[in-house]
Amino acid sequence: MNRSLWQHQAGVPGVIRESPIPSQISDENIVVKVHAWAMNPADAVVQDIPLPFIKYPLILGQDIAGTIESVGSIAGTKFQPGDRIVGLALGAVVAKPEQGAFQDYVILDYNLACKIPDTLSFTDASVFPLCIATAAQGLFSKEYLSLSFPSTTTGPNSMGKSILIWGGSSGVGSNAIQLCKAAGFEVITTCSSRNAKYVKDLGADIVFDYTDKNVIDQVVAELDKSECIGIFQAAGEPGPSCQVAYKSKQTLRVAATNPVTEDVVPEGVEAKMIFASGGAVIYYETNLATFAGYLPEALAKGTYKVAPVPEVVPTKGVEGIQEALDILKKGVSAKKLVTLAK
Repeated sequence: MNRSLWQHQAGVPGVIRESPIPSQISDENIVVKVHAWAMNPADAVVQDIPLPFIKYPLILGQDIAGTIESVGSIAGTKFQPGDRIVGLALGAVVAKPEQGAFQDYVILDYNLACKIPDTLSFTDASVFPLCIATAAQGLFSKEYLSLSFPSTTTGPNSMGKSILIWGGSSGVGSNAIQLCKAAGFEVITTCSSRNAKYVKDLGADIVFDYTDKNVIDQVVAELDKSECIGIFQAAGEPGPSCQVAYKSKQTLRVAATNPVTEDVVPEGVEAKMIFASGGAVIYYETNLATFAGYLPEALAKGTYKVAPVPEVVPTKGVEGIQEALDILKKGVSAKKLVTLAK
């Protein structure tokens, strides 16, 4: 049987239910036996807050790593049963509530998965999917910053331009730093002082403490030393990023992971929230920067670092997912909570 964590309404814990293992799938789908689930802040939000675009009941969750059980005819051109993969589940986004990640067997769009090398554990691999997909959408989509794609052969800072990543130690920020370095940009980022070494190890060139009262002016002065391609607000409220854009001598667009309200956007600043409207297809535009190109190549070469670092919760199986979500709601920093299958 397949065991799933269903969310019947917002504001209550999930409920475990049993159902048959999926056997009927479309041509572009794969069925994955999960070995590790990773938690995202969005999972906790959907569990607790009734959002207008989310319909209950549904199975929560987006990040998984595991082995393929079966493949559709088109998916079979890329994958075979037994392949070790990491993938992104988008059940709630694509209006298929039964296709969320928090279950033993998950149906995935094969475009949103890639093979992982034998040297990479399922635990480590599970931290990537939503973080790298969100970062890639904001950085490379024409709707947002429209940067050139990353490559395993791109030289460091070869573009001769910089980018600001606000919140570099966050899950999305950790991946954005690596993607931007692989795209040839100098990375300027912010984080707390305790995470400065962490973001430097990921490739950040210049790091500012976001708690410093003068941080906005400090960042502006650094950005204006050379050409800056834009601002990616990976964590926190978008107000500080918008202030940087406003004070800079350059015209800087802001791509934000959190809602952008009119009261925080100064006149003349263009700021837009990254939002997964339109279902899985929105990720296809930037897929060469993630599952269909750069990510599997970089993982195979060992050049892409596991970030954030996973922290495994004690309880295994679907039962451990709620435990991980409860811990996440208390706050974590520069790490990602992971539940392992039994």
